[in-house]
Amino acid sequence: MKRNDIRNIAIIAHVDHGKTTLVDEMLKQGGIYRENQQVEERVMDNNALEKERGITILAKNTSAHYNDVKINIIDTPGHADFSGEVERVLKMVDGVLLLVDAAEGTMPQTRFVLSKALAIGHRVIVCVNKIDRPDARIAEVCDEVLELFMDLGASDFQLDSPFVYCSGRHGTATLDLKKENDNLNPLFDTILDYIQCPEGDPEGDLQLLVSAIDYNTFVGRIGIGRIERGTIKLNQEAALVNHHNKDLFSKSRIASLFQIEGLKRVPCESASIGDIVCMSGFENIFIGDTITSTQNIEAVPFVKIGEPTVEMTFSVNDSPIAGREGKFVTTRHLRERLFRELLKDVSLRVNETESSDSYRVCGRGEMHLSILIENMRREGFEFAVSTPKVLLKENLGVMQEPFDNLVVDVPQESVGAVMEKMGVRKGELITMTPMESRIRMEFLIPSRGLFGFRSEFLTATKGEGVLSSVFSDYMPVKGEIIKRSLGSLVAFENGTTTGYGLFNAQDRGTLFINSGIEVYEGMVVGVSPKAGELVVNVCKKKQLTNTRASGTDDSLRLTPPRNMSLEECLEFLNTDEILEVTPLNLRIRKRVLNSSARARLISKNKNA
Repeated sequence: MKRNDIRNIAIIAHVDHGKTTLVDEMLKQGGIYRENQQVEERVMDNNALEKERGITILAKNTSAHYNDVKINIIDTPGHADFSGEVERVLKMVDGVLLLVDAAEGTMPQTRFVLSKALAIGHRVIVCVNKIDRPDARIAEVCDEVLELFMDLGASDFQLDSPFVYCSGRHGTATLDLKKENDNLNPLFDTILDYIQCPEGDPEGDLQLLVSAIDYNTFVGRIGIGRIERGTIKLNQEAALVNHHNKDLFSKSRIASLFQIEGLKRVPCESASIGDIVCMSGFENIFIGDTITSTQNIEAVPFVKIGEPTVEMTFSVNDSPIAGREGKFVTTRHLRERLFRELLKDVSLRVNETESSDSYRVCGRGEMHLSILIENMRREGFEFAVSTPKVLLKENLGVMQEPFDNLVVDVPQESVGAVMEKMGVRKGELITMTPMESRIRMEFLIPSRGLFGFRSEFLTATKGEGVLSSVFSDYMPVKGEIIKRSLGSLVAFENGTTTGYGLFNAQDRGTLFINSGIEVYEGMVVGVSPKAGELVVNVCKKKQLTNTRASGTDDSLRLTPPRNMSLEECLEFLNTDEILEVTPLNLRIRKRVLNSSARARLISKNKNA
């Protein structure tokens, strides 16, 4: 049986190519809102971090209606660090909408998400977005997309994918650039004509693949997935089975059942093949599990999720001022929160270490882990994290490390500076393409070579450069890459910073703190232009005497401190430093706080 009243699609693209903005317009023209309803921009980015950073972090489900057909839409992240979100939802749809910026063209993440869709055999609609940009190069971008299809081994049918030209911001689409249009109807028509409708046996035994997990305090864990076969009903008895171990299964009843209508979940009594539903009733439900009938327990194969490439150590905060700012500070709180994250993030790994107070957390990249850290500190957690490290593999006796494909767009005058920095970080130039007043360069670079590179890159290009990267493959380990050429200014003693102490210290480098801030011995209070560490006394007070001299008692002028974001702190961290994370502050500190003990340790390592 075919469900002609449903289409299931996912929107995939590189970051900032306009996925969420296009979804906004599809919802507006899909009859989801009232005529006079006020709607905010990027309504699908409902997470606080997503709104602040302007990126999509989690894949989300919504739906629109066109010509009596319900179109289930999944908005996916575009950043490479969250590609696990894209991989897990592709089994939920029958086709994809590939968005490509009319000026930027195909980028690293475009290649990654398209390769995953083609491997599954999905039909692809190519949507050239932002055609109203003054620097749009539509013909060249279409050629780039076709070349990418051929490079990825697309079938003849996939090579004949239709092209739609859109402006997501204005809500317009056309199949012919010579004909202007004022709505998205050509895009909707293409989806209905080209994307296959769901097929299956509604009378067969139930099969529902869980592709996402949500949580509600009233009903517990909620599984979100698409019905592959049969019909699901409220209060129906069903079985839960994992495709890895089909002999272990549990039985329960469907406690609640919802379908997604626009931005809301609407209760329903039953749903059939092709429907994307939210259901509860199973306590231990995970992504990749299958809800089946109790008579025929058969799991649906789940896509293989890419492995993590970066690790960090999360540990309990043990600094001299620990426990003052956080609500959750113990090992039990930290362990429970990290393992709870595994329930909804399929590309994250958490392992216990030899120490009972620390855990090894592996993810897709620095941003992947920094988003987890930021969410935890906003929830009231206080903990410490180590500097990021890449995960190594051994293949036929050869140690290998992850490499990334890095694409940068820079002004012509910045090419030399970028090439120099790439050479230091072991990057190899693959292609160089001139684009009017800018140059696009693609490098193959070890993933560890990108740690701390973003801030250096923006400085080298005077803020005009754009860079993006995606994991390529594991290759033999390159030589040593210097983590940081700058040194640290380290606090000499416990106490509160004074203007007099900071005034004397600011000539040694750039400070991170202001006066009146509590510090402790071993805390990094600034950055020095010279490598190594320099101990400074920022708590020093001026001796109060009766002696006064003309010109020596003028008011002290302090340089404003450098405020660093979480990502900048992680980039700055050296191997002998850790980051103290609290809901109120981010503090960089040495692993060994005592300066004498650090000096002995350095001397011992040199002699060894």
